[in-house]
Amino acid sequence: MKHIVLTGGGTAGHVTPNIALIPQLEKEGYKITYIGSHTGIEKELITALNIPYYSISSGKLRRYVNIKNFTDAFRVVKGMGDALLLLRKLKPDIVFSKGGFVSVPVVIAAAMLRIPVIIHESDITPGLANKFSVPFASAVCASFPEALEHIPKEKAHLTGSPIRPILFEGDKKKGLDFCMFDDKKPVLLVMGGSLGSVKINTALRNNIDKLLEDFQIVHLCGKGNLDMSLSSKKGYRQFEYLSFELPDIIAAADIIVSRAGANSIFEFLALKKPTLLIPLPLSASRGDQILNAASFEKQGFSKVLAEENITDKTFISAVSSLYTDREKYISAMKKEASLDSVKVITDLIRSYIH
Repeated sequence: MKHIVLTGGGTAGHVTPNIALIPQLEKEGYKITYIGSHTGIEKELITALNIPYYSISSGKLRRYVNIKNFTDAFRVVKGMGDALLLLRKLKPDIVFSKGGFVSVPVVIAAAMLRIPVIIHESDITPGLANKFSVPFASAVCASFPEALEHIPKEKAHLTGSPIRPILFEGDKKKGLDFCMFDDKKPVLLVMGGSLGSVKINTALRNNIDKLLEDFQIVHLCGKGNLDMSLSSKKGYRQFEYLSFELPDIIAAADIIVSRAGANSIFEFLALKKPTLLIPLPLSASRGDQILNAASFEKQGFSKVLAEENITDKTFISAVSSLYTDREKYISAMKKEASLDSVKVITDLIRSYIH
């Protein structure tokens, strides 16, 4: 039996592409094991799928000067030792990494043991963890054509972003019933990533009464961000995070407001959902979401509102115009000939095992 180790974590964006591959890998008879951090969101998401999960020590990689860079360096070294011991014990045929700081020790350890490593980069420019990992990889998958410029040519493969098959099974009626909505008003889904977005949450809640005149609203606000004072508002449902119910909620949504993480926006593209993208600003990121959003806006898939330009007026105006022009965005998305990313990546995995 072929054995693959999946790794990646820190945020849901470093886990969901791995989750998207699991059904096909299981179908092809792979033994699957996951290596992640002790406390990251990946542990909860993967153990829910009954995939064997192993934790290693991990330290955050930062682009800026911070005293924690010194202490976390020791955690990374310990994580490499943990990963070496684990991989020697597990003896996988291949490692597939989705990035995030926990993946770096696993990738380096696999290379030291001469285990083939395939990395996936979702964004146009590589994240810091993947920058460290690329020299140790056999192959690097890219979601965006623009990303190929930042990857060694001999390792680069344009694969697109793997989409979780379960998302295509969403049922609109189940989504409406779950939220106790009807089909008389359109549904606006607002989400700011697995950790939530203060700016998006605030923009929505400041204008909730106005928006409820035209929409029913599902709000995924992130862990610890519920506002119980709004729970009684008719047509508004808030959740910290949704997993198994998410396909039905997306199916019920007419339009979406979201950050511009690559995995999410490729999912919205595959599902033909018009989206208002509010990318993380440079003050809070390396600018990857700004590039992602610009690419999707240029192709006519999404509308973009910069976080620094959010006011009550611009937020309501952007949501309203997105809904008014929704058919234009849907038409552009339907013309996009997207890759079957799960097949392309699993074929690549198979080729490196052989």
